[in-house]
Amino acid sequence: MVESPCNKICTLNADHICVGCGRSRADIGGWSQMSDADRTRVVSKAKERLAAMGGNRKAERPAPEPV
Repeated sequence: MVESPCNKICTLNADHICVGCGRSRADIGGWSQMSDADRTRVVSKAKERLAAMGGNRKAERPAPEPV
């Protein structure tokens, strides 16, 4: 079974691509219905997207405001 690349940084950019895992909105929505072969393709494409976006954006998230 191919595990979800979700890393809980669920924010879509203007192109509807998650800046955390690199999947498209359609990829995320259809994940549970995909075969392992389809999931493998999605993960590969997601890695390409993240690389094109400059990698995972986790480090660029603003720190929470102190309370």
